[in-house]
Amino acid sequence: MHDEIFGRSPLIPLRIVKTLPRLRWLIIGLICIATIINYIDRTSLAVMWPAISKDAHLSKDNYATIIAVFMVCYALGQAICGRLFDRLGTRLGFVITIIVWSAACMLHGVARSMMALSAVRGLLGLSEAGNWPGATKAVAEWFPSRERAFAQGIFNSGSALGAVVSAPLIAGLFLAFGWRMTFAVIGILGFLWVLPWWYLARSTPDQHPWITTEERAHILDGDGSCESPGSVDQVLGWKGALQFRQTWAIIAARFFIDPIWWMFVNWLPIYLAERFGFDVKQIGFFGWVPYLGAALGSLLGGWYSGHLIGRGYSVDRSRKRAIVIGGLLTLPAFGFAAFAPSPLVAVLSIAVVLAGFQVMINNIQTLPSDLFSGKSVGTVAGIGGLSAVAGVLVFSTWMIPFLSRVSYIPVFVMGAALVPIGIALLYLLCGTIRRIDLPESRS
Repeated sequence: MHDEIFGRSPLIPLRIVKTLPRLRWLIIGLICIATIINYIDRTSLAVMWPAISKDAHLSKDNYATIIAVFMVCYALGQAICGRLFDRLGTRLGFVITIIVWSAACMLHGVARSMMALSAVRGLLGLSEAGNWPGATKAVAEWFPSRERAFAQGIFNSGSALGAVVSAPLIAGLFLAFGWRMTFAVIGILGFLWVLPWWYLARSTPDQHPWITTEERAHILDGDGSCESPGSVDQVLGWKGALQFRQTWAIIAARFFIDPIWWMFVNWLPIYLAERFGFDVKQIGFFGWVPYLGAALGSLLGGWYSGHLIGRGYSVDRSRKRAIVIGGLLTLPAFGFAAFAPSPLVAVLSIAVVLAGFQVMINNIQTLPSDLFSGKSVGTVAGIGGLSAVAGVLVFSTWMIPFLSRVSYIPVFVMGAALVPIGIALLYLLCGTIRRIDLPESRS
């Protein structure tokens, strides 16, 4: 009687679940949550730096060194993790990377010197980088071409949402527990994420036991790139991927376009403080607004190219049209931001810049899955991510301190100039966006 009333119920879901409708959207939803966690862990150091620097007797120069270590390791991690995901698959790849970055986040709480903080920050950057090539590979496996940019937009919106929620969340935890315990608490989030991920992402769509017949056919017959066991395509290594001009198109586009995002992630609070005399409270009140624009751009940019494909437009025409529209949104917005007479005009203009950026980047980030087979998507996406971080180091980390010595107008002019350069190189190098047939012997 006890078993009938209480004992069996926890096992019922495991026994009766035969299929899960819309499984692909559950998968991308989990990846979006992972991206939010990624940004919470990433921004924790900056939010709590005043307390950390005081306790550990560290300077602003020490902070710059720690951030540089993170960015270099993040660049290397893009290429390394992309290869890892192609070798091990998205399920195990995400488990390894998020466990490592969550552990690295927790280790911040026991660091007591610049060297220790640099080491754990480097480990965080190396492992957090896996989120983007892993997500791109998952999109290639789980979505047909017409849905990929929208799926990319869903997980990319996690970066904007993470930027919105991280500051108040971390500040609240810091006030309650102190900075060392805060690192431990937010580090736990990644370990909790692994549980539903391991449960749901048990295989690719062609073999997943819970996917409906209709959804499997929708993915596999809709130009999805999930590889079947009999596929003969080789996994491209870095050398093999670099033999294609399409890879260089992705490298060039991301080198020039990605720094736009990091211009504001790294410098928006300082810009508001120096341009308008904001204190921390005022920065918190205004600083989240641009990221709502980014989240909106993520979703609309992905939806738009998929909508065009659904109407019969080619992948090539749909992706390029969305990228150009995104670029056109950013150009006047950069101008308004450069000469903004008030902080409200500034943050609203930057919101439009970031919306246009997300429209562009969501479609650029789908290109590895549009051009290459699923077995090579992670590698190509990782190479693109490596190039993106190189561009960030040049244009955001090094150029902005130099250009902003007198005013921020040259910074916004530089940002506007990056857009047409990136788009022009993409058009020049990529040619028509279509799947590349890889011979079996290519490596």
